[in-house]
Formats: sequence, C-alpha cells, structure tokens
Amino acid sequence: MEHVELFFKSIFIDNMVFAVFLGMCSYLAVSKKVATAVGLGAAVIFVLAITVPLNWLLDQYLLQPGALAWVDGSTNGDGFSGMDLGFLSFIMFIATIATMVQLVEIVVEKFSPSLYNSLGIFLPLIAVNCAILGGSLFMQSREIETLGLAFNYGVSSGIGWFLAILAIAAIREKIRYSNVPAPLRGLGITFIITGLMGIGFLSFGGMLTGGDEEVEAPKKTTANTNKLDSKETKELANNTKILN
Repeated sequence: MEHVELFFKSIFIDNMVFAVFLGMCSYLAVSKKVATAVGLGAAVIFVLAITVPLNWLLDQYLLQPGALAWVDGSTNGDGFSGMDLGFLSFIMFIATIATMVQLVEIVVEKFSPSLYNSLGIFLPLIAVNCAILGGSLFMQSREIETLGLAFNYGVSSGIGWFLAILAIAAIREKIRYSNVPAPLRGLGITFIITGLMGIGFLSFGGMLTGGDEEVEAPKKTTANTNKLDSKETKELANNTKILN
C-alpha cells in the first residue's frame, strides 16, 4: 500500500506542475502540439525514473552525515564516518541529471530525428528543468526510505508531469478553433486553463486520507450512572403525578 499511495499521491496530489509549479518553462513552450508534448513527456519520465534512484544511492552512501562509514568500517565518528558531504548535493544531483539527459538526447536523435528537431533546444534543457532537479530534492527532503520507493517516486512524478503537458497540449490544439477574446489569446488563456486544471487536481487531495476515525464515547463511571438513574427515576415519578 505504501507504493500505491506514493504512486497516486505523486501523480495527482503532489503534481509537479499543478501543486509546486515546477517545469513551467517547457510546459508552456512545448505544449502547442500533442505529438511534441508526448515526446518530451516520455523523455522526462525516463530521466526522472533513472536520476531519482541514482541520486538516492548517492544521498544514502555518499552525501548524508556518516554515510561514508562503509569506507573504513568505523562508526564512532572517526575517519570517513565523521564526514558530511551534504553541501555537494546540488553538484552531484545536477551532474547525474546532465549525464542522463545527454544519453536521452543521443537516443532521440538516433531513432527519431523528427522528434529531435521538433523539441529543439528544449530537449537538452531538460538538464536544467527544475522539475527534474525538484524530484531528487523532494526525494531527499521527504527522506524516502528505500530504493524501490525512490524509483516509484521518480516514475510517478514523471507521469504526473507527462499528464499535465499532454492535457494542456490537447486543450491548446482545440482552442485554436475557438473564439477566444483577443486579450486572452496565447499564454493568457493557457495560464487560466492551467489554473483551472490545478484546482481540479487539488480535488484529489482527499483521495488517500481515508474516512473519519470513530470517536469513542466517554465511559460512564458507576457513580455517574447511579446519579443519572436516580435523576431519571425522579423525573418519571413527577411526570406520573402530573398525568394523574
């Protein structure tokens, strides 16, 4: 259930675009056509699915305080076990992301030149996409416990970003033929639609909270029970006299 909860929460409740507004540059620039949005969204899913688990390993075995205890085997704070390399988090995470983005760029250029040309500069710019770095930083700040959960979080966060850009691309293709007021054409109506979609995704916030817990009634003590019984008896006797 932990994996299922993290999966749906990352897609709908903590969506990268609609909840924390990360990756908005490419979200707005590459969402004019569905085909282009699908290509970029798939690339983002792949990069997040690889970089988040890799950065989890770096964080657990290199960057956290005492993470280097495995080097010399000491646990008393001497040697490598006393080192804290947390200040290198940004550098290490970005280096991992840049490496994977270069790999994606080579693969896309090799097997789909048309998609490579349509994405243009936004494909290499995945390396500086704040949604990609945000996935690794959120993984670190939320203290995800296992490698499997880190992989789950990377994939589900990528799927959430993919659904966001796919939905806005489909809507933008349709509103070309709509009579949009002149001041709202272009990015104006896109921002309005994005806000409405964000409100819609916020409605999933109660999906995993479950039902309200039952509140147990306070237990009556014997003394209180006797007092209530005697009081009820007196009231019943008074009512009987009135009726008579």
